[in-house]
Formats: sequence, C-alpha cells, structure tokens
Amino acid sequence: MNAAPGDVIGKLAKGSLLSRLMSAKKEPLRLAAVPRDHVDGDRARGDALLAGQFFLGSETIALTDFDFATLGADSRIATLFQGFSWLRDLAASTGRDKGAKLAEAMVGRWLLAHGTKVDEAWRPALWGERILFWTAYAPYILSSRDAGYRSALLNTLARGARHLDAAADKAPAGLARITAWCGVIVAGLLVQGGMGRVARGEAGLARALAGAQYEDGGLMSRSPAEQAQFVDRMGLLRAAYFAAKQSLPDSLENAAAAGLAALHGVTMGDGGLSSWQGGNPGDAAALTALVDGCGLRARPLRQAKGWGYQRLSALGTVVVLDAAAPPPAKLSAHGCASTLAIEVSDGIQRLIVNCGGPGELPTDLPDELVAALRTTAAHSTLVLDDTNSTAILADGTLGRGVASVPVERSEDNDSTRVEASHDGYLKGFGLLHQRTLILGNDGKELRGLDRIVAKGRRKIREAAAYAVRFHLAPGVEATATADGMGAILRSPGAPPWNFRCRGAMLTVEESLVVDGTGTPRQAAQLVIVGEVSGLGGEIAWQLRRSS
Repeated sequence: MNAAPGDVIGKLAKGSLLSRLMSAKKEPLRLAAVPRDHVDGDRARGDALLAGQFFLGSETIALTDFDFATLGADSRIATLFQGFSWLRDLAASTGRDKGAKLAEAMVGRWLLAHGTKVDEAWRPALWGERILFWTAYAPYILSSRDAGYRSALLNTLARGARHLDAAADKAPAGLARITAWCGVIVAGLLVQGGMGRVARGEAGLARALAGAQYEDGGLMSRSPAEQAQFVDRMGLLRAAYFAAKQSLPDSLENAAAAGLAALHGVTMGDGGLSSWQGGNPGDAAALTALVDGCGLRARPLRQAKGWGYQRLSALGTVVVLDAAAPPPAKLSAHGCASTLAIEVSDGIQRLIVNCGGPGELPTDLPDELVAALRTTAAHSTLVLDDTNSTAILADGTLGRGVASVPVERSEDNDSTRVEASHDGYLKGFGLLHQRTLILGNDGKELRGLDRIVAKGRRKIREAAAYAVRFHLAPGVEATATADGMGAILRSPGAPPWNFRCRGAMLTVEESLVVDGTGTPRQAAQLVIVGEVSGLGGEIAWQLRRSS
C-alpha cells in the first residue's frame, strides 16, 4: 500500500532539511501539552486510508507512492488532505501503534515536499488547520523514535507558527482567517516557548470574529457547512486551552456557544443540515459527533437576525425559513437567490427541501447544473416571471436584488407565526413578496400565505406568471388530488401529509435534489402556478399531517 514509514523517515534524515535544522544545535523542541479531540471521526474513511485511499466527493487520492508536491493546494480535496483533518478519521479506525505508521509516513512526505520553503501549502488557513490537528493527534505523528524526524516536525511546526503570526490577517475574511488565528493561539499554548503568542492570537481572533460572525452567532457567509466547520475549530481551540490548563476567554467561549446555537438552528429532524448557500445535508452522523464532542452546549437559535434563518418547531415538526438577503459576495462563493425559501421535516423524515448543491465537495455535476441549483427556482419559494429574486451574474457572483427583509415573529399558546417580505422584485416589477408561516403547537399543521404586494411607481403592464415551488425530499411521493388543488405526500419515515392550496392550480413536476454526499437524486416538486397583475395577489396553502 504505502511506502514504509521508515523509508520516508530515512529520506528525510538524509535530506538537506534535517541537516539545516540539526546544524543549529538548538535545544530540542517539544509540545507543552497535547489536547484531546473528543469528536469521533469517520471510521469508514479511516479504513479507506489504511487501505491506501483518501476520498472526498467524486475524487480519490491514492496514497501509494503519494507525493505532496504534485498534489498542490488549490483543489478542495488537496486542501483537506494538506490540513490533516483526516487524522481524526484515522484515529477512529485504528489505534496509535498501527495508525502512526501511516500518519508519520504522510507527515514525513509533507515535510519533504513543503517543509523547507514557503509555498502554496503555507497559506495561513492551511497552517491554522494543520496546527489544530497536528497537536491534537501528536501521538499519531510523534511516536517515531527517530530523533531527526521528530526534530524536523517540531521545528517546522514552530516555523509554521511564526509564519502564521505574521500572515494570519492576510487570510481571506471569514472562516479562513478565523482558522488561521486559532492556529496561532494553539501554537502559543502548546509549542514550547510560545506563550507570548497567545495574547496576540486572541486579539487577532477577536478581529477575525468581528468581521465574520453576526452577534447572534451565525457566520456572515450564511453557510451551514461553514458553520459546522467553525464550531469544530472553536471546539479544538477550547480543547487546547484545557490541555494547557488555561482558561478560554469569555468572549471566545460566548462566540463558540453562539455559533453552536446557530448551527442547531439550521439542523433538520434527521440530524443533518438544511440546504442553503449551495450546500447539502452533509453527513448527519458526523454532525452529531461534532455536536456531542465539541465540548459546547447550546439550544437551537430560533430567531436569527443577522444569520437570518428562522426556526419553527413543534412536537417533531421542524421548519427553517431563509429570512435574510444572500451573503456578501466576498464571504461566499456559493451564495444563492433563496430568500423566503423553506425546508420542512417531520421527525427524521424530510418533506420539503431545497435542491441544494455540492458545496465544497468535488463534483462531476456540469457547471450549468451547479449554477442552476443556485437559482430561486431551485428553492422552495415563490418565483416571479422565472426571475431570480437576487441576480446571479455570468461570472457566478451575486448582483442586485434582495436588500431588505423585514421580519415579524410572534408566539402564543396555539402557534408560532413568522411574517417576512423581500424587495427582490421591487425594481423589476414594482412588487414585494411577502410570506407568512404559521405552525401549530401540535406540529400537525403548517399554514402558509404568499402575497405579492404592489409598491412604488413601477407597474407591470398586464400580468406576470408566478410559480410557488415546494421541492420534495427524495423518497417522498406526491399524488395529486382530483380537483387539482392538493396532493397527498407519502414517505417511508412519516405519516402521510395533505397539501392544499387556494387561489391557483397545483401541479406535480420532476425535480432534482443533491444529497449529503454531493450526489444528485431524482425527486418531485409541488408547483402552484398562476398569474399576477400589477395590483398584486395572494396564494394560500396548507400542509397537514393525516394522523
């Protein structure tokens, strides 16, 4: 399978890297402490690593005769492998004795390819992630008795920390910069002689958080997948403080807990994520392992202002509403025209979803399809005249559209009510889209009202077509009623639900949904179709559980 770790270490010991490091005759470095990662990795992925393969989405890396120099650091699979987060999966599959042989071989190869020069593998976010996982899995990469290998690794780790100290603020704003500054702090806490770096790291992380996280805990990218990574980073940072017998500053503890609450807020009944900003449900088991092991506790965020996702829940029924404008282009490469779309689940059964997308996973999906999955029509909301509520430009960036999304929420003994509107169709049509959702406290009924409201001087001349779409989860079968005003939704994981609408006709059409592995799956969608005049109109609908 792999070259023997002894061969790799032997190459390292004969190379110029080791000679230069050892010629300085410095006192050998060591880690002051080793944090414990309480998040369980994916055993199947760990087994694949032991069998000589690393896979992500539609791509695979063969580890036999593997060379980091030819891998590069640009693709998603390359950056993930370069960050060494896969050490968590390896540890889930095997113990230190067996796992260290593979882990040390891979680290040795990384040192040969990138240890002597600052190149693309030294990007701040990559070094931040590398420090988080190299320190957490030090028993797997520092078990060798070869003093040359150990010295080379620890000295390179120290060089990486110094590099990060100067370069962390050069990482792109958002999760990348947060990860870089987490690495600075962890290196300061754990690498011998680095405590002076901790205060600078804490100040840098505070700046990074101020520019990337809303006060309610959600990231400004509005990406649930990135939110999960953020919680992971903060959990590893927290573990490093604990290992070093230091206290995590209250501001960072609060930011981490708020981040977890926001993540809970977009989680559906099956434990996976709702599909927003080009993402998909992900791996529900991995998300559960993260939440259980990150060391943080928080209740789901229901009324998010900046993060923008409203959560309604009652006795197993969960509704998530996108009640905000798309994220800024500089903070999201996959932003979608999804304002006022919903997802609904009953227990572990997803019912209404968005089409989703591959997110950061490598994919074989055509570029045209990936682009189409970002449109308003690919989300469970109203589409006016087949036009996106926020423009998606030819280069993939988001253009003009939704700017204002006022939200009102109320709760009483009978139900939870959320009313929100957006102005994405105001300039083009002189119309606002207003959506009202009412979820009964028994979880058996969700009532909706989509109003198209005339505003301003611009008026459409005659009429504009609209479609209110409800994409159904794979496996949910829709049977239209004879009157064309409803459908019965049957699924393997929940009782039947009856869908009814008023004010327009209902059709059942084909759809496509991207699952947690980034794979497209056939599905159906309910579509309420009609026309609206310049005076506006409204479409009422109801989703009710049969029992």
